[in-house]
Amino acid sequence: MRLSQRIQGLSESQTIAMAKKSRELKNRGKDIISLSLGEPDFHTPDFIKDAAKQAIDDNFSFYTPVAGYADLREAIVKKLERDNGLSYHPDEIVVSTGAKQAIINAIMCTVDPGDEVIIPAPYWVSYVAMVEIAGGKPVIIPAGVEQDFKITPQQLEDAISPKSRLLLYSSPCNPSGSIYSEDELRALAEVIKKKEELYVISDEIYELITYNGKVPSMAAIEGMQERTMVVNGLSKGFAMTGWRLGYMAGPKEIAQACDKMQGQFTSATNSITQRAAIAAVNADPSALEYMRSAFENRRNLVIEGLKKIPGLVVNEPKGAFYAFPDVSAYFGKSYGNHHIANSTDLSLYLLEDALVSVVTGDAFGSPNCLRLSYATSEDMLEKALERLTSSFLKLWNA
Repeated sequence: MRLSQRIQGLSESQTIAMAKKSRELKNRGKDIISLSLGEPDFHTPDFIKDAAKQAIDDNFSFYTPVAGYADLREAIVKKLERDNGLSYHPDEIVVSTGAKQAIINAIMCTVDPGDEVIIPAPYWVSYVAMVEIAGGKPVIIPAGVEQDFKITPQQLEDAISPKSRLLLYSSPCNPSGSIYSEDELRALAEVIKKKEELYVISDEIYELITYNGKVPSMAAIEGMQERTMVVNGLSKGFAMTGWRLGYMAGPKEIAQACDKMQGQFTSATNSITQRAAIAAVNADPSALEYMRSAFENRRNLVIEGLKKIPGLVVNEPKGAFYAFPDVSAYFGKSYGNHHIANSTDLSLYLLEDALVSVVTGDAFGSPNCLRLSYATSEDMLEKALERLTSSFLKLWNA
């Protein structure tokens, strides 16, 4: 069978690939500790589950408007005003099957073949593939651990060309956990506003998992709401990964285009999830504090452990639930049959020697790094750190 060039050229998500490899080894009896997937180990809060059960009993089992129930979009409008200081109309909200679909909707509706999309690295694994599917050209701006994995205004200005159409980034960032401050966003916004019709997709899916207060949004900067598509959802902060609901808030014209695009691909997201989502977004963020607090304790545990390993350069994540150490000091080292030429080699070595799965930094556009998820129990993290330390020391001392 002849497959399309589009799918043949599409790379597999490396986070999903590593999780798949880990499951295969577990099925063969290996005691694998997986730090590869970004999935909270908490259960969905009971008040959200109760809303879903009530929706089933109330027979919310029919097609919904493509952009989502009107009262859900109204609840999202209130959430954005309450938590982010942003003022939207329900017609500027599109509810999708996860934040991932919200992002690809926005890209497909704004990017033509040949348009350039500026993506700071490290970036979430699917950004580049999404841009390429739309026929766009990813323009990568590297930002290393020495600058806390955040780009500068000068770097952004240097990357902008007549073909620039979008800036796509996440804050808090997956994989680095870095957060752009309000001052940093203002400085970037001044550059963006110089370029006519340069838009922004601000991926804020980790908004509720932060360790130094609220996360500022690019859309809240003066003159930027009309240029910014804010993407958020329920998967991370509400422990609802399997429920599949995300949303985009943006200029009405773009929201209408995303509604049209989604109507041809998937139509609306699950009706029961939408009813549960109303309870979620209406909740005060303090209702999720127990999860946020647990992630902060885990962060401290993991960062402290990684800093004790010689050769690793570690930033302190301000949000999300990932550590992203620079491991380039290990390139060129060997142990047994393993020669470490890059972070992919190192991730495979750690999987085999430490029985711990992590993700190569290549997947995120930062080949000097590895991503470790700490969205699992402290006991499991302590065990993983012991194994990782032992395996790293074998290489370091070889």
